Amino acid sequence: MTERVLVTGGSGFVAGYLIRQLISEGWFVHATVRDLAREEATRNRLKVDDSRLRFFVAQLDSDAGWGEAMAGCTHVAHVASPFPERAVKEPDQVIVPAREGALRVLRAAKAAGVMRMVMTSSAVATYYGRPQGVARPFTEADWGDFSRPDLEPYYASKAIAERAARDWVASEDGGVEFCTVNPSLMLGPVLCEDFSPSINVVKKLLEGSLPGCPDLGWEIVDVRDVADLHVRMLKAPDMAGERFIASGPFFKMIDVALVLKQHLGTEARKVPTRRLPDVLFRVKGLFDPATRQLAVGLGRIHRTDSSHAKAVFGWRSRPPEQSIVDTARSLLDLGVVRV
Repeated sequence: MTERVLVTGGSGFVAGYLIRQLISEGWFVHATVRDLAREEATRNRLKVDDSRLRFFVAQLDSDAGWGEAMAGCTHVAHVASPFPERAVKEPDQVIVPAREGALRVLRAAKAAGVMRMVMTSSAVATYYGRPQGVARPFTEADWGDFSRPDLEPYYASKAIAERAARDWVASEDGGVEFCTVNPSLMLGPVLCEDFSPSINVVKKLLEGSLPGCPDLGWEIVDVRDVADLHVRMLKAPDMAGERFIASGPFFKMIDVALVLKQHLGTEARKVPTRRLPDVLFRVKGLFDPATRQLAVGLGRIHRTDSSHAKAVFGWRSRPPEQSIVDTARSLLDLGVVRV
């Protein structure tokens, strides 16, 4: 294997597992970070062959650094996407950076002669805003409705960035071969205290910061299996235009809580097991914009179909119970949560 791949968001949750697998399979990896001050800590936790890993500073809102980061690369895994640390007042504060960042990476990839780019989108891009009660699971052929005024900006940003990237590739007629991974809620062991917001589902339960379990739910997929799907797509032939949903079984927050109680014993003593009435969650949202945005999903159940990834690659995600417990154990071992 002589291919060289650029992984954006190199210090992130998905990128950590992706870089580990790529290097273990013989790839040379370029990884972008926002600040080289993160390089040493990232290397220390990845524990990979340092000679096969280089870091570059490049940010989604600037052209600076992308040419150098892309130089010599045959492939790109575009994993980075802006996530607001707090609720935003205007959706475009998240949507515009995600969309323009994806296009910036594509333009740099084409200029560098990159053959293929695999982009991390989201399963919500297939169903968000669609009505409840759809009999069939959503597939890669589906797209959500992001015209509604109460949309969650981060979810919208993933779908809009993916559509913009696909439109750009189509307009270039023979440019970079482009495909996407569309994962559901990703859990799995965290490698450091800088982890994905999806981990908060487990973190908040463990630390007892919720008085009860709101009526929210997600299809759970393991980050290690999502990283593996990225690698398969980087290597496989004929991936142009492909889109692969990576999802697992649907769990309500109360289901996650019960798994923690069952497997962690006294370490799960703060985990609530009573249901939080919708009205109380909505009242909390009057004072907390982040809660208010989540409240849009109360009572909603959407299911997606990963059979395409299973048929093409034989891909599977490990049991969600394992992902939940592994997530919790890592948070406890790192001291992120103290019980």
